[in-house]
Amino acid sequence: MTRYAFFNVRPFLVAAALVLGLALQSGSAAASFETKAEYAVLMDGETGAILYEKRGDELMSPSSMSKLMTMTMLFEAMEEGRVTLEDEFVISENAWRKGGAASGSSTMFADVNSRIKVKDLIRGVIVQSGNDACIAIAEGLAGSEAAFAERMTERARELGMEKSTFANATGWPDPNHKMTAEELAILARHMIYDLAEYYFYYDERSFTWNGITQSNRNPLLYMNIGADGLKTGHTEEAGYGLTASAERNGRRLIMVVNGLGSERERAEESERFLDWGFREFKDYELYASGSVVENADVFQGVYEQVPLVVKDEVNVIMSRDARKDMKVTANWDGPLLAPIEAGTEVGTLSIEAPNMPARSFPLYAGATVEQQGLFGRAFSGLQQMIMGQ
Repeated sequence: MTRYAFFNVRPFLVAAALVLGLALQSGSAAASFETKAEYAVLMDGETGAILYEKRGDELMSPSSMSKLMTMTMLFEAMEEGRVTLEDEFVISENAWRKGGAASGSSTMFADVNSRIKVKDLIRGVIVQSGNDACIAIAEGLAGSEAAFAERMTERARELGMEKSTFANATGWPDPNHKMTAEELAILARHMIYDLAEYYFYYDERSFTWNGITQSNRNPLLYMNIGADGLKTGHTEEAGYGLTASAERNGRRLIMVVNGLGSERERAEESERFLDWGFREFKDYELYASGSVVENADVFQGVYEQVPLVVKDEVNVIMSRDARKDMKVTANWDGPLLAPIEAGTEVGTLSIEAPNMPARSFPLYAGATVEQQGLFGRAFSGLQQMIMGQ
């Protein structure tokens, strides 16, 4: 037991396990999901919490899913007023040879040396996955694709994407062009919430250029399951991948899968993954705003205890199985030394569950506790010293 010197309180950590009316069971299986994808991540859209991951933090070849970064650079330039929808970029010979009809890769079928408005290049990238359109955007914004790729990497770091590096604007295989599934989900969330006025482009089903109509390759858009974006990817090296999002009953999920064996497998696994996510994960309200979590002992105060409260609602998204094994703990250094002013942060509320990242929320003093007078403080100190021995 921690001892106290007279009038010199040394705090110790108090941890109070809170049941919250839940039966905390040992041995309950955490939520699990088996997928054929080599890499997979499921993210809650509103909070950004990772709900499921399989090799989610490992670098992989993102193929055309990295075009989300290309479009992020363009849309942010538009937000800053540096580019408008009516501006035109040139399809250089480089863009045509590397990404046009001559390349044999996914293309917008733009003519060499043609000038194309930004509003059409956007659809050429998002709907048609055109590599020629991507290179034209890169050259138009940064002068060269290499310079643009450097800016992509720099911007990725600013967005909290610590591992992703970019070597081109298209997702063409390159040892220096890598992303993680988690960082693709982060990028998708940035697109959906921070660049929301442009997100509708990802829900467009077809686009015609040069007399050639191409359909959006995202299979989820045609399934009536709430999906409204984002981007597919495929190379021989990476396999088939998809970064997608769907909204049902006011809840949005973001998913990333990669390394699948065929278009059909990508479609089936993606649909199954999202269905499982919406079914399995729920938003649980643990505490309402201002709720008392625990009472902390007070030293040298006119009251012996002070309530610890949360200022905001405490909501946690987790699987049904994880909720059964959830552990909620209030932590504070105590006893708290008076005087204590209401609203002062004095501890944390920790929430842990199997296969889920730990969450913590601040705890505040729910009332003001004045300090005792000199005689009271002396008596409390003497009492504490005697009890501590």
